[in-house]
Amino acid sequence: MSVLDDLAGGLVVSCQPLPHDPDDPMRDPYVQARVAAAVVRGGAVAIRANGPADVRAVRAAVDVPVIGLYKHGDADVFITPTAAHAVEVALAGARIVAVDATDRPRPDGRTFADTVRALRGRTDALVLADVSTVAEGVAAVAAGADAVATTLSGYTAASPPADGPDLALVADLAAAVAVPVFAEGRYRDAAQVGLAFAAGAHAVVVGNAITSPLWLTRRLVSAVRQGAGANLGHR
Repeated sequence: MSVLDDLAGGLVVSCQPLPHDPDDPMRDPYVQARVAAAVVRGGAVAIRANGPADVRAVRAAVDVPVIGLYKHGDADVFITPTAAHAVEVALAGARIVAVDATDRPRPDGRTFADTVRALRGRTDALVLADVSTVAEGVAAVAAGADAVATTLSGYTAASPPADGPDLALVADLAAAVAVPVFAEGRYRDAAQVGLAFAAGAHAVVVGNAITSPLWLTRRLVSAVRQGAGANLGHR
């Protein structure tokens, strides 16, 4: 039975500091490993972790699969942007490697299919293709992806910006591909997770809404300030 079968119907938790905030106090492998241990105790079936150091730390702290990725660089493609990054994350202990599978140029000049072949040649890790459209998902599966995720919906020119999860993409991918579909991107509560499973998701990934005190606090403070401003306006 594939490791993907073990994740069916489960919640995957993304344990990562905010990508564009280098001063996030959570940016520490030990901290991320402790967060991962806590969410696994709560029932998470897998952890999504960023970078070899965090993957190694999380892998040592939990007994569930680690979905590894490697955010690097300032180019459009920065989620495991090269074959070398993919191999490094797998060798650090990731059972599944998440790779940007959009049709945008990759920093090493390789295609997504090239990255899959490089990973297969060095490791036995599975490949999770992060996509933003149905066409990208179909192409990724044809190139050898073992599963697809809606991670990049709303973050590419091919997909419109959105405030909430892209449930339509989950449903369309589930109908278009014969591999597991992971719902990921802006899932913030139990109702949205339930809708994703109803749309055909194999598993659902939740990140900041569980694991980022910085993101949560900023969100709440913004709401408090807006509310306070509205109340002052009525005085």
